Amino acid sequence: MATVSKPDVWLRGPVEGVPALLQPAAHCLLQTQEDVHRIMEEFSDAWLWEKPAGRASAGFHLQHIRGVIDRLFTYARGESLTDTQLQELKQEGQPYPGHDSIASLLAAMDIQIEKALQQLRLTPEQQLTEIRYVGRAKLPATVLGLLFHAAEHSQRHTGQLLVTVSVLKEKHATHL
Repeated sequence: MATVSKPDVWLRGPVEGVPALLQPAAHCLLQTQEDVHRIMEEFSDAWLWEKPAGRASAGFHLQHIRGVIDRLFTYARGESLTDTQLQELKQEGQPYPGHDSIASLLAAMDIQIEKALQQLRLTPEQQLTEIRYVGRAKLPATVLGLLFHAAEHSQRHTGQLLVTVSVLKEKHATHL
C-alpha cells in the first residue's frame, strides 16, 4: 500500500494566530521541524558527531538550527544575547549536557520552534520594519529580516543535515 504524504507545510493553509506577513516564516519553521524529524529516523547516536569529509556533524546542524532560531528571535525582540546563549554558541558542534543525543537535540529544537511560533503570534505587523541591532558590532537589521533569516537559515541547515545524514547512513550500511 502506498504511503500518502502530506503537502508541504506552506500548502496546508495559515498557521493559526500568526499574522499574515509572518506566515512564510511560520511555515518554514514548521517545515524544518518536520523535515529534521524525518531525516533523523534510523540514525544512530553513535554517528551524531562524525564529520564526513571534514564537514560539520549532524549534531552540529541540530544544535545550530535550534541556536540560530533562539539567537535571531532574541535580536528581533530587541534584546542582547545572554551569557547562556553565547556559551551555547561556542559549544555548537560538540556534545554538552542536554544537547548530546538525537532525542535531546530534537526535543530542544521542538521547544525552540514552539517558542518562535509563539513570538510570531505576538509580533505586531507594524513592528516588522523596526530596526534591531545584531551582535557586538550592532549591525542593523529589521524585525522582519531577523525572523525571516532565522526561518531561512534553519532550512539551509536542514538541507545540509540531509546530506550529512545520508552520507553517514550509507557509510554505516556498507559496514554492517
